Amino acid sequence: MSQQITVPGAAGVAIKCKDGVILGNDRRATWGYTVTNKSTKKVFLVSEKIGFAAYGLIGDYQILARIMRAQANLYALDAGAKINTKSMAKMISNFLYSRKMAPLYTNLVVAGYDEEGPQLYTLDAIGSLIPEDYGTTGTGMLLSIGILEAEYKPDISIAEGEELVTKAIRNAIKRDAMSGNGIDLIIITKDGAQEKFIEIDELGE
Repeated sequence: MSQQITVPGAAGVAIKCKDGVILGNDRRATWGYTVTNKSTKKVFLVSEKIGFAAYGLIGDYQILARIMRAQANLYALDAGAKINTKSMAKMISNFLYSRKMAPLYTNLVVAGYDEEGPQLYTLDAIGSLIPEDYGTTGTGMLLSIGILEAEYKPDISIAEGEELVTKAIRNAIKRDAMSGNGIDLIIITKDGAQEKFIEIDELGE
Protein backbone atom coordinates (compact mmCIF):
# COMPACT_ATOMS: atom_id res chain seq x y z
CA MET A 1 0.00 0.00 0.00
CA SER A 2 1.49 3.35 -1.01
CA GLN A 3 1.56 6.28 1.39
CA GLN A 4 0.21 9.59 0.14
CA ILE A 5 2.48 12.58 0.70
CA THR A 6 0.65 15.52 2.26
CA VAL A 7 2.43 18.79 1.55
CA PRO A 8 1.86 21.60 4.10
CA GLY A 9 0.76 24.99 2.84
CA ALA A 10 2.61 28.31 2.62
CA ALA A 11 2.15 31.90 1.51
CA GLY A 12 5.69 32.76 0.45
CA VAL A 13 6.31 36.14 -1.22
CA ALA A 14 9.52 37.94 -2.23
CA ILE A 15 10.11 41.17 -4.14
CA LYS A 16 12.99 43.27 -5.47
CA CYS A 17 13.07 46.87 -4.27
CA LYS A 18 15.26 49.69 -5.59
CA ASP A 19 17.58 49.31 -2.60
CA GLY A 20 17.16 45.72 -1.47
CA VAL A 21 14.90 42.66 -1.35
CA ILE A 22 12.16 41.52 1.00
CA LEU A 23 11.13 37.91 1.65
CA GLY A 24 8.14 36.81 3.70
CA ASN A 25 6.12 33.75 4.61
CA ASP A 26 3.49 32.57 7.05
CA ARG A 27 4.07 30.28 10.05
CA ARG A 28 1.38 27.59 9.87
CA ALA A 29 2.24 23.91 9.40
CA THR A 30 -0.54 21.52 8.43
CA TRP A 31 -0.99 17.79 7.95
CA GLY A 32 -4.14 17.22 5.95
CA TYR A 33 -6.88 19.14 7.76
CA THR A 34 -4.93 19.49 11.01
CA VAL A 35 -2.78 22.45 12.07
CA THR A 36 0.29 20.74 13.55
CA ASN A 37 2.36 23.82 14.39
CA LYS A 38 1.85 27.59 14.56
CA SER A 39 5.47 28.79 14.63
CA THR A 40 7.10 27.06 11.66
CA LYS A 41 9.85 29.07 9.98
CA LYS A 42 9.59 29.15 6.18
CA VAL A 43 12.06 31.93 5.34
CA PHE A 44 15.79 31.33 5.74
CA LEU A 45 19.04 33.23 5.43
CA VAL A 46 21.65 31.10 3.66
CA SER A 47 24.35 33.79 3.75
CA GLU A 48 24.65 37.31 5.15
CA LYS A 49 22.70 38.85 2.26
CA ILE A 50 20.89 35.94 0.56
CA GLY A 51 17.74 34.16 1.66
CA PHE A 52 14.84 32.09 0.40
CA ALA A 53 11.12 31.69 1.03
CA ALA A 54 9.98 28.08 0.83
CA TYR A 55 6.95 25.89 0.27
CA GLY A 56 6.83 22.11 0.57
CA LEU A 57 7.77 19.43 3.06
CA ILE A 58 9.24 21.10 6.12
CA GLY A 59 12.16 18.71 6.54
CA ASP A 60 13.09 19.08 2.87
CA TYR A 61 13.51 22.84 2.91
CA GLN A 62 15.09 22.80 6.37
CA ILE A 63 17.85 20.44 5.22
CA LEU A 64 18.25 22.44 2.00
CA ALA A 65 18.82 25.61 4.04
CA ARG A 66 21.47 23.88 6.16
CA ILE A 67 23.25 22.44 3.11
CA MET A 68 23.28 25.79 1.31
CA ARG A 69 24.62 27.63 4.37
CA ALA A 70 27.48 25.13 4.48
CA GLN A 71 28.07 25.51 0.73
CA ALA A 72 28.15 29.30 1.06
CA ASN A 73 30.81 29.00 3.77
CA LEU A 74 32.86 26.55 1.67
CA TYR A 75 32.61 28.89 -1.33
CA ALA A 76 33.92 31.81 0.78
CA LEU A 77 36.87 29.73 2.00
CA ASP A 78 37.72 28.50 -1.49
CA ALA A 79 37.18 31.71 -3.47
CA GLY A 80 38.17 34.20 -0.81
CA ALA A 81 34.93 36.12 -1.39
CA LYS A 82 31.29 35.81 -0.43
CA ILE A 83 28.99 34.03 -2.90
CA ASN A 84 26.67 36.32 -4.87
CA THR A 85 22.94 35.80 -5.31
CA LYS A 86 23.11 34.48 -8.88
CA SER A 87 25.74 31.89 -7.98
CA MET A 88 23.80 30.79 -4.90
CA ALA A 89 20.60 30.44 -6.95
CA LYS A 90 22.49 28.35 -9.54
CA MET A 91 23.99 26.22 -6.77
CA ILE A 92 20.52 25.52 -5.36
CA SER A 93 19.21 24.85 -8.87
CA ASN A 94 22.00 22.36 -9.61
CA PHE A 95 21.48 20.60 -6.28
CA LEU A 96 17.73 20.22 -6.86
CA TYR A 97 18.26 19.03 -10.44
CA SER A 98 20.80 16.44 -9.29
CA ARG A 99 18.01 14.91 -7.19
CA LYS A 100 15.30 15.00 -9.85
CA MET A 101 14.74 11.22 -9.62
CA ALA A 102 14.24 11.55 -5.84
CA PRO A 103 13.30 15.22 -5.51
CA LEU A 104 13.02 17.39 -2.46
CA TYR A 105 9.38 18.44 -2.20
CA THR A 106 9.97 22.19 -2.19
CA ASN A 107 9.46 25.29 -4.32
CA LEU A 108 11.53 28.38 -3.56
CA VAL A 109 11.97 32.09 -4.15
CA VAL A 110 15.64 33.02 -3.69
CA ALA A 111 16.55 36.69 -3.24
CA GLY A 112 19.55 38.69 -2.14
CA TYR A 113 21.62 41.83 -2.46
CA ASP A 114 25.19 41.98 -3.82
CA GLU A 115 27.48 44.12 -5.99
CA GLU A 116 24.96 43.84 -8.84
CA GLY A 117 22.17 45.13 -6.63
CA PRO A 118 18.95 43.31 -5.69
CA GLN A 119 18.45 39.91 -7.37
CA LEU A 120 15.52 37.45 -7.26
CA TYR A 121 14.93 33.98 -8.74
CA THR A 122 12.11 31.43 -8.57
CA LEU A 123 12.82 27.68 -8.48
CA ASP A 124 10.67 24.57 -8.66
CA ALA A 125 11.41 21.15 -7.15
CA ILE A 126 13.79 20.12 -9.96
CA GLY A 127 15.68 23.38 -10.16
CA SER A 128 14.09 25.41 -12.95
CA LEU A 129 15.74 28.80 -12.44
CA ILE A 130 13.91 31.97 -13.53
CA PRO A 131 14.97 35.58 -12.77
CA GLU A 132 12.02 37.74 -11.67
CA ASP A 133 11.17 41.08 -10.08
CA TYR A 134 8.88 39.30 -7.63
CA GLY A 135 7.87 35.76 -6.85
CA THR A 136 5.37 33.75 -4.83
CA THR A 137 5.17 30.15 -3.72
CA GLY A 138 2.80 27.90 -1.80
CA THR A 139 -0.90 27.28 -1.49
CA GLY A 140 -1.48 31.02 -1.05
CA MET A 141 0.30 31.83 -4.33
CA LEU A 142 -2.78 32.54 -6.44
CA LEU A 143 -4.18 34.84 -3.78
CA SER A 144 -1.00 36.89 -3.33
CA ILE A 145 0.19 37.13 -6.94
CA GLY A 146 -2.76 39.30 -7.99
CA ILE A 147 -1.88 41.92 -5.39
CA LEU A 148 1.74 41.97 -6.56
CA GLU A 149 0.67 42.23 -10.21
CA ALA A 150 -1.54 45.20 -9.39
CA GLU A 151 0.68 47.12 -6.98
CA TYR A 152 4.34 46.25 -7.59
CA LYS A 153 6.60 48.81 -9.29
CA PRO A 154 10.34 48.40 -10.00
CA ASP A 155 11.38 51.54 -8.07
CA ILE A 156 9.53 50.55 -4.89
CA SER A 157 11.32 51.51 -1.67
CA ILE A 158 12.12 49.12 1.17
CA ALA A 159 9.43 50.68 3.37
CA GLU A 160 6.80 50.42 0.61
CA GLY A 161 8.00 46.90 -0.25
CA GLU A 162 7.60 45.74 3.33
CA GLU A 163 4.01 46.98 3.32
CA LEU A 164 3.31 45.29 -0.02
CA VAL A 165 4.77 41.91 0.99
CA THR A 166 2.85 42.01 4.27
CA LYS A 167 -0.37 42.94 2.46
CA ALA A 168 0.03 40.12 -0.10
CA ILE A 169 0.67 37.49 2.59
CA ARG A 170 -2.06 38.79 4.90
CA ASN A 171 -4.64 38.61 2.12
CA ALA A 172 -3.51 35.11 1.14
CA ILE A 173 -3.85 33.98 4.75
CA LYS A 174 -7.43 35.29 4.91
CA ARG A 175 -8.59 32.80 2.26
CA ASP A 176 -6.03 29.98 2.36
CA ALA A 177 -6.78 27.62 5.26
CA MET A 178 -3.33 26.01 4.98
CA SER A 179 -1.42 29.20 5.84
CA GLY A 180 -1.60 31.59 8.76
CA ASN A 181 -0.45 32.27 12.35
CA GLY A 182 1.74 35.28 11.65
CA ILE A 183 4.26 36.53 9.10
CA ASP A 184 8.06 36.22 9.11
CA LEU A 185 9.97 38.80 7.07
CA ILE A 186 13.61 39.05 6.00
CA ILE A 187 14.69 42.49 4.73
CA ILE A 188 18.05 42.53 2.93
CA THR A 189 19.92 45.69 1.90
CA LYS A 190 23.54 46.65 1.28
CA ASP A 191 23.91 46.99 5.07
CA GLY A 192 22.87 43.37 5.76
CA ALA A 193 19.75 41.44 6.74
CA GLN A 194 17.05 42.18 9.28
CA GLU A 195 14.39 39.69 10.44
CA LYS A 196 10.91 40.66 11.66
CA PHE A 197 7.82 38.87 12.89
CA ILE A 198 4.32 40.31 12.43
CA GLU A 199 1.51 39.05 14.66
CA ILE A 200 -1.93 38.54 13.18
CA ASP A 201 -4.78 39.25 15.61
CA GLU A 202 -7.69 38.09 13.48
CA LEU A 203 -10.01 35.34 14.71
CA GLY A 204 -8.42 31.91 14.47
CA GLU A 205 -4.84 33.13 14.22
